[in-house]
Amino acid sequence: MDLGIAGKWALVGGASKGLGHGCARALALEGVHVVMVARTEAALTQAALALAADPALPPGTRVLSVPADITTEAGREAAFQVAGGPGFAFDIVVTNAGGPPPGDFRQWDRATWLRAIDANMLTPIELIKATVDGMAERGFGRVINITSSAVKAPIDSLGLSNGARSGLTGFIAGLARSSLAARGVTMNSLLPGPFDTDRLRANTQGAAQRLGQDFDVLWQQRQQAVPAKRFGTPAEFGAACAFLCSRHAGYINGQNILLDGGAFAGTF
Repeated sequence: MDLGIAGKWALVGGASKGLGHGCARALALEGVHVVMVARTEAALTQAALALAADPALPPGTRVLSVPADITTEAGREAAFQVAGGPGFAFDIVVTNAGGPPPGDFRQWDRATWLRAIDANMLTPIELIKATVDGMAERGFGRVINITSSAVKAPIDSLGLSNGARSGLTGFIAGLARSSLAARGVTMNSLLPGPFDTDRLRANTQGAAQRLGQDFDVLWQQRQQAVPAKRFGTPAEFGAACAFLCSRHAGYINGQNILLDGGAFAGTF
């Protein structure tokens, strides 16, 4: 299926690996020019070079990388500068920042809460504010927020993520239904459940150490707890992202789409 977005420009956060990279790769393979942003320069450079050299990449597709912290004003400015300067006309924005750490809410002070809110709520809002009016003027725009399945099914140890990402979800629910919708701009969120990423492996390793269990045993147990009996892949996640960015998805707006292999045990 031709997604109809070749030649568009996309900004993708956390794009050096995992779900962010899955989205960047899926968009680039559709002929979308991609600006990949991540904090770790070596990993980002390697990922961008590999994607640019992918033989499946349509000719002329540009892959740019920006080693920066997208949660800072300077990082956001750097991302826009590499593409063409302040106010660059991105057609697609995929917001994605590393989730805050797990823990006991009794141990979190105000500064800890503010860091989580700044990274996982306010940063996406700043990126949206910088791009949606231009999208509306051109009659096409896609905002995809990578949040978490914890928005729908909160996890007690992920209170920082539950709170910050739910705040973003509520904000998007209103903005997506504003006058922007009639001007071709859609906003949706992807809620990943368990995907085979470095973050999941690190969390599982930490849990294995706390529980005194073998990592491989716990990893298999967690896979078996998913109805699909496996974890998702970044490529699958990226494909879902690319479709939501396509011209075919113009009537999907303001939605929170759960990708979890059926792990959420609910009807709605």
